[in-house]
Amino acid sequence: MKPVIALTKGRLEKQFTEYFKSLGFDTTPLTEKGRKLRVETDDFQFIFAKGPDVTVYVEHGIADLGIVGGDILAEYQPDVYDLFPLPFGACRMAVATEKGKVWPDQKKTIASKYTGITKQFFKANGESVDIIKLEGSVELAPILGLADGIVDIVETGTTLKENGLVVDEEFMNFSARLIANRSHLKIKKDALMPFIEKLKSKKGV
Repeated sequence: MKPVIALTKGRLEKQFTEYFKSLGFDTTPLTEKGRKLRVETDDFQFIFAKGPDVTVYVEHGIADLGIVGGDILAEYQPDVYDLFPLPFGACRMAVATEKGKVWPDQKKTIASKYTGITKQFFKANGESVDIIKLEGSVELAPILGLADGIVDIVETGTTLKENGLVVDEEFMNFSARLIANRSHLKIKKDALMPFIEKLKSKKGV
């Protein structure tokens, strides 16, 4: 049976596809999949999901391997084998607020979809903050007065800048990660290791 790889839809999916092609694999089924959420190549089966769901599929053995951002692993801490970083998907976690904003003297209100990371960061700094969980464009929160600032992933900073926000502090760096189902890595070792070793060889891990 072909190894099943879960891919994070969107930016990481595109970056992985380019990387996958550089390894000498045929990426036509990936680039021409349209709206399909599952495709096959000559060597693999791929499923496409949001980052948090990728970890769920890998953890529960639906997928053998997964490509997911390190931010997702830090936030959700799934029970998977975190194999190694990949040379794409670089980004950083940051606290941001409106340009010229003066932080309140009293408790801050922070909006983020990364509530776990946010709580840990401010706790480590000796601060207690109110955290509002948002799933969409967190940049709106300070603009509309819902929060004093945000904690979010920053790649280029363009979205922040276009919405009048600036980075106050950066505190974590991430890249894409290769993850594996713990039991499948043992049971399907012969099928999975050649691909894993090829990724290692390519990136010089």
